[in-house]
Amino acid sequence: MTPTRDQAFVLLQKYNRNESLIRHALSVEAVMRHFAGLYHEDVVKWGIIGLIHDLDYEQYPEQHCTMTRKILEDEQWPTDYIRSVVSHGWGICSEEEPVHIMEKVLYTIDELTGLITASVLIRPSRSILDLEVRSVKKKWNMKNFAAGASREVIERGAAMMGSELDFIIQETIQGMKAVADSIGLQGN
Repeated sequence: MTPTRDQAFVLLQKYNRNESLIRHALSVEAVMRHFAGLYHEDVVKWGIIGLIHDLDYEQYPEQHCTMTRKILEDEQWPTDYIRSVVSHGWGICSEEEPVHIMEKVLYTIDELTGLITASVLIRPSRSILDLEVRSVKKKWNMKNFAAGASREVIERGAAMMGSELDFIIQETIQGMKAVADSIGLQGN
């Protein structure tokens, strides 16, 4: 069975009610689709994997990635989708190391979307549409700012991708702009 985006979204909503988690899933989906386009990869597949990457987080935060694997196996999702989703927790809650470029991107941008969202929410415009890389970089070394967004994971992911951090930040912002309204970052 190859899951559709609609099936993935229904499954996401079955396990997640928290609006912030849904918006995060939509952010990661959009960024994954954006990077898939840059890499000439399967935009739909990358988006679906981004959409469901935190499937279990609201109900099973202590079993993150473990329960996602179980849920997706029970739903008979393809093993490559499952592996890709679980790999985003590598070194944190999963032993699956990101290998494919899709997995490396997911690993990197998952944390980065949180940092970018926090950066937008403190701006007077409250809009991602006018956010620049330098604004995110100004917050980078402020460890108390968006403390849950691991800069170490982002840097490790950037190294795995073989890309400069500024490029990844810029392209992540671009991906999020595409869904600014649905993730609450359209602004005032």
